[in-house]
Amino acid sequence: MYRVCVYAICKNEEPFVDRWVDSMEEADQIVVLDTGSTDNTVEKLRSRGVQVTTAVIDPWRFDAARNRSLELVPEDTDICVCTDLDEVFVPGWREKVEQAWHAGARQLRYRYVWTFNADGSEGHVYWLDKIHDRHGFTWKHPVHEVLACETPVSKPIAQGVQLEHHPDPGKSRSQYLPLLELAYQEDPEDDRNVHYLGREYLYYHRFDEAIAMLKHHLIMPASTWPDERCASMRYIAQAFLAKGQPDTAYSWLLRAVAEAPYLREPWMDLCRYFYAKGDWYGLAWAALQCVKIVERTQSYICEPAAWGPMPYDLLSLALYYTGNFQGACNAVAKALELSPEDGRLKKNQAMMTAALQAQASGRAPVPLEK
Repeated sequence: MYRVCVYAICKNEEPFVDRWVDSMEEADQIVVLDTGSTDNTVEKLRSRGVQVTTAVIDPWRFDAARNRSLELVPEDTDICVCTDLDEVFVPGWREKVEQAWHAGARQLRYRYVWTFNADGSEGHVYWLDKIHDRHGFTWKHPVHEVLACETPVSKPIAQGVQLEHHPDPGKSRSQYLPLLELAYQEDPEDDRNVHYLGREYLYYHRFDEAIAMLKHHLIMPASTWPDERCASMRYIAQAFLAKGQPDTAYSWLLRAVAEAPYLREPWMDLCRYFYAKGDWYGLAWAALQCVKIVERTQSYICEPAAWGPMPYDLLSLALYYTGNFQGACNAVAKALELSPEDGRLKKNQAMMTAALQAQASGRAPVPLEK
């Protein structure tokens, strides 16, 4: 029998306390570092039996707060589980964690649903690794912090463990940019920090800085992971599109698909580019390449739009406008399997079917709703 402890940091999380504790109660102990709540978070946690310590982290940085919260975990703990108060596990998680731990693991990976779509279906899904041994681990980086181990460890998957994120939409992420700039200053050779900083500049519409930082990421010796390199190329393309330079953006999109042709995401960006231009043959090519990819990556770069109805939706439009009405009907049917209540897709399916019938009888097809 293993001793399991959940640990977390929090600030003004009162609305999430009961839901979070209900989910984490499978652990033997729950410890929380509160970093300055002004609501009833601390009182509510303590009323639920959670051990709470208060401390101000100044200057604020996530790694310092995570490491301070890890210090609260008893030394005799076997399995540490780091979560946030806006996250919940699917029930039964502890038994599955122990099953995975039995083989001598020191760190586990598990499924993480980062976002949900408007209809309640899963959106952004990837795998986390914040279940770990009590000793030999520390948190690193002021933001987008990661667990670092003093010796290399394997990270087997805890099958069946799923953590779900239900965030407060009112919370600001304004602190991320200065913390990423700090991370870059502290370790300018860390390719991950450079990639994230370039992406953050893109979010803030600081396009020239984004392009410069992301290009820097691509020439760094440590920048060897194709998925993340591909993402940098895609973000550079997005920045050039925003600057009104579509031809330059197109060249970067082509580089992105060449860097990681096994990912749907760069093909989706290329699809959007061709769709915006009304290049139906280009769109048909890119969309066909996109839907050929059937294995969804487990990395954080996996984006929900690439795995929803959009690839088949765009493929159906491209095939329709290039005269392949049977292919268009097949593609829109696939899109509707993924979004059965979409009225526009239903209307397009009816029109594509009518176009196929009209083609057989020599009549002109009807225009589609794009």
